[in-house]
Amino acid sequence: MKKYSVLFFALLMTMATWAQMADPVHFRSELKMLQGDEAEIIFSATIDPGWHLYSTDITDDGPTRATFHSEKMDGAELVGKLKPRGTVKEEFDEMFGTNLRFFENQGAFVQKIRFTKPRYDISCYLEYGACNDEMCMPPTTVEFSKKGDAPVSAPEATETPVSAPEAPPSAPEGATLDSASHAALDTIEAPSGAVGGASGTLASDASWAPITNELQAYESAGSNEMNLSWWMIFLEGLLAGFLAILTPCVWPIIPMTVSFFLKRNKDRKKAIREALTYGLSIVVIYVLLGLLVTLLFGASALNALSTNAIFNIFFALLLIVFAASFFGAFELTLPSSWSNKIDQKVDDLQMSGRKSNSGSSLKSYLSIFLMAFTLVLVSFSCTGPIVGFLLVAVSTQGDIVAPTIGMLGFAIALAIPFTLFAMFPSLLKSAPKSGGWMNTVKVVLGFVELAFALKFLSVADLAYGWHLLDRETFLCLWIVLFALLGAYLLGWLKFPHDDDERRTNVPQFFLGWVSLAFAVYMVPGLWGAPLKAISAFSPPMNTQDFNLYDGSVEAKYTDYDLGMAAARAQGKPVMVDFTGFGCVNCRKMEAAVWTDPTVRQLINDKYVLISLYVDDKTPLPQPIEITDVDGQQRRLRTIGDKWSYLERLKIGANTQPFYVLLDPATGKPLNGLRSYDEDISAYIDFLQKGLENYKK
Repeated sequence: MKKYSVLFFALLMTMATWAQMADPVHFRSELKMLQGDEAEIIFSATIDPGWHLYSTDITDDGPTRATFHSEKMDGAELVGKLKPRGTVKEEFDEMFGTNLRFFENQGAFVQKIRFTKPRYDISCYLEYGACNDEMCMPPTTVEFSKKGDAPVSAPEATETPVSAPEAPPSAPEGATLDSASHAALDTIEAPSGAVGGASGTLASDASWAPITNELQAYESAGSNEMNLSWWMIFLEGLLAGFLAILTPCVWPIIPMTVSFFLKRNKDRKKAIREALTYGLSIVVIYVLLGLLVTLLFGASALNALSTNAIFNIFFALLLIVFAASFFGAFELTLPSSWSNKIDQKVDDLQMSGRKSNSGSSLKSYLSIFLMAFTLVLVSFSCTGPIVGFLLVAVSTQGDIVAPTIGMLGFAIALAIPFTLFAMFPSLLKSAPKSGGWMNTVKVVLGFVELAFALKFLSVADLAYGWHLLDRETFLCLWIVLFALLGAYLLGWLKFPHDDDERRTNVPQFFLGWVSLAFAVYMVPGLWGAPLKAISAFSPPMNTQDFNLYDGSVEAKYTDYDLGMAAARAQGKPVMVDFTGFGCVNCRKMEAAVWTDPTVRQLINDKYVLISLYVDDKTPLPQPIEITDVDGQQRRLRTIGDKWSYLERLKIGANTQPFYVLLDPATGKPLNGLRSYDEDISAYIDFLQKGLENYKK
């Protein structure tokens, strides 16, 4: 059973949320020559107040530790391991259950090397982690590269250096980008096609200033939408909590708990007060869980995790495990020793309170809190998958407080029946009795989690171009899945925990009817129908091989250079679509706005559409050295890295979707920008204004 608890907490350790980009640690790197043939690569850090930069000697169960990675060590070899230098503080962290070593204000990491040839060429990077009391940075890198003459006069050494495999040949010194593969950054940056110096810094273009100004207006207008999304997250949590109540791990506990409070207190007011304390304790426990997720991982990790193949596959496998548990394959339970210890502590506190009047009230409330914690533990086999699914869902909303708000809604819903029935015990007589219907709720939730598992697998499949879950394959799996759900609700399919004499009641009949109808609705999608109802979940239309529908908008170009060249040849303006394979709002825009006949005609006939996928994991022929918008030197390693950097550089944002209209001859914008907004008339005006400006 222990391994299942580890899976659950691993889910919590991988949830993340995001907000504005933070940069709390500022590094300076240098190569310091020592006596003889040795030198040190020094990464010196200045740390913002309140932040911790973690050292090298931290266990795998803790936060991200500092590590050194060598990509090219020609003419040099590593000597020893990366070492911290400076004042390293050490504190025991209850959250991780271990001692954490970290720098505050300033610190440094040193990697010693030994030269083996008269000339060296070094390319490496430091990976580090940093946290404050509210958030954590995702694993971040500091690049370092240098070449030159080494203090080695002897013939070149023949031994094999201790280094990573040599990277592909780099560009000649003084050039930054490969003209064949990376001209996109050059062209869109400067109309002349000129590149910056060897540092990789590209010249700024004042013509893009209105774009960044308009982005600020978008952010201001988005504050109300953010408040609305918080309410939606709260309602999602509330719905998940009500569903958890109906499971066999929670519903039977309600009358026993209420009866306990009523029997142990002759004063009914005191019984109600203790029941309210019990409900409030449930809220506190789950809200603390949401805060734990937020504090551990901070604001900036979600954007990277949302399209990371490893994490999406992990989420998918985790949801499959949860679904199998709901189907009756096994029970997900926490170690029984946990609940036994809590029960014993409750008994001790209650006994102590009876023997001593002093402090008995406090001990009584503490025992009630521990009783609520016991409920959380013993109901884990049913609530764990729901909580895990909820945290995955709300984390993708992209707000730092989303997990806390989601857990608040979940906890309030879970606490309501315990408090309500304690205040009005007579309602228990009319409440539904425990029975096989609760297992039906679990199985339905299992089908839903299985459907979302396919969504996460699809994101990883798209990002890495595996083509295992193209649109028609995805739709086939969903059609069969929801058809099976309908068959189960109508009593044609049974699982191990179902009663042998289970009958379909009226609510199950209607739900089964809706599920089968939904499966039929998706069938035309196999031939290219847009299926707007699920456009946010299904893969994009361009992944479908067989498409009879001629009303779609598909980008013929996913490379900037090819698209711009085609636009110049055709004499058309360009529409650059900053998008992502895992971008839900991108799919919504394509289904809700791009399918409009006028919008479709304008994009297909009047523009050359270039879709740049910021999560494309295809490796670049060779890494590109750049100076990012925050002034840090970074290395772009994938196609998606290149387009993501371009979006940060030109628009000043790292979210999608964003649409920009360009003149292909100069690379300058023709209009403002558009983000996620399903106002079709405004989108048409945006496209038409771009055409007018292009003709001028």
